[in-house]
Formats: sequence, structure tokens, C-alpha cells
Amino acid sequence: MSDTVITVQGEFTAWYPPERATVALTVQFDGGERDSVFDKTTAAASTVRDSIEALADASGPVTWWSSDSVRVWSDRPWSQDGARLPLVYTASVAVRAKFRDFAVLAVWIEQTAAIEGVTIAGIEWQLTEATRTAVTAEVRSRSVKDAVTKATVFAQSIGLGSVSAIALADPGMLGEHANPSPDFGARSFKSEMSMDAGGGLAFKPEEIEVASTVDARFVAR
Repeated sequence: MSDTVITVQGEFTAWYPPERATVALTVQFDGGERDSVFDKTTAAASTVRDSIEALADASGPVTWWSSDSVRVWSDRPWSQDGARLPLVYTASVAVRAKFRDFAVLAVWIEQTAAIEGVTIAGIEWQLTEATRTAVTAEVRSRSVKDAVTKATVFAQSIGLGSVSAIALADPGMLGEHANPSPDFGARSFKSEMSMDAGGGLAFKPEEIEVASTVDARFVAR
């Protein structure tokens, strides 16, 4: 009797609480005088940078931050009547900072958002590199175990016994799927923002989804 080949796809998903939050913001001013726009932007950006630097010592709540140079450009808009209006100058600085302490982050955002010209672009919730490495290995291992379980159930359903793996691959590499999906993915979802009992800003970030998919081929006897 020839061996029976069973091909399955193993999957596993886990959720982990975020450990880092990277906030992105823009400092920007518009106006008819280039020097005035430039000065306002650099002054506000300096205030933002100073507030981050105060939190960015070796054991502080900010683990990393970056800031672009000031960009200045101009545009001559059109009026509703189709006439060209005087030049409008825009100056902008992009700033990013990574926080390990979400309570401090909430206070900092509340204070920073009140600075004229500052717009909070968004927050990216993340795992640390060490955690990401560990959970990647764990989730991938669990997806392989899921494939073994599926293959075993298939084999037993047709009266066969044990299964032996003859191939493991990232999705699509065994030629079974026309549109392969990624082997590993981590998605950070939006957070909810609310006011705490003291009237301050508080975050409720959703957990980060980590998923793995593996294609596997077995021989059942």
C-alpha cells in the first residue's frame, strides 16, 4: 500500500500587551512672511525637543527620539474668483519619540498638544525587539504544532496512524496556494483615549496581534 500524502496549513495567533509607544507629531506654521513663519516653527519645535530631552536620560520614559530639520516652502494660492493671491509660506518640523511609560506619554501629549502649531499625527504601539524575537519563535512553533494536529486528524479520519513531516515552508512555497500570505505578522491596533478621574488623558491600547502561518506536507501510514 502506498503512503498517503497530506498537505495542510498550520496557523496560530497570540496577543501581547504593547511595551513601547512611538508618537509622531508635526510643528507647522503658515503665513505671508517667511522669516516670521520660520521663527515661530523653530521656537515651537525647540520647546517640544526640550520637553523630550528632559525625559530621555538613560532610565527615563523616552527611549529614543528624532527630529527633522525645518522645511520651508511657499505656494501662491488661488482665490474663489480665480485670481492669484500673495505667496503663503509654510514651515514644518517632524518629531518622533518612543515612550516606555504610557502614563508619562499621556501627560506629555496633553501638554505638547496645547503648544501652538503642534499637531499630534498618531501613536504606533510596539513590542520591544527582545519580546518580538521571543514571541515570533513561540508563535511560529505553535503554528507548526497546529499543522501536525490537523494532519493527524486527517490521517485518523481515514483509518491511518502516525504522520511524518516531509516538508515545511512559508505560505505558498509548497505550490499549494496561488496567493501566499505572510508567514509572520504583528499588527498594533488603535488605542482608546479617555479622561481619568483627575481629568487627565489616559490610554487604553489594544493588545498587539502576532500571527504565523506555515505550509506543511506529511506522509501518513
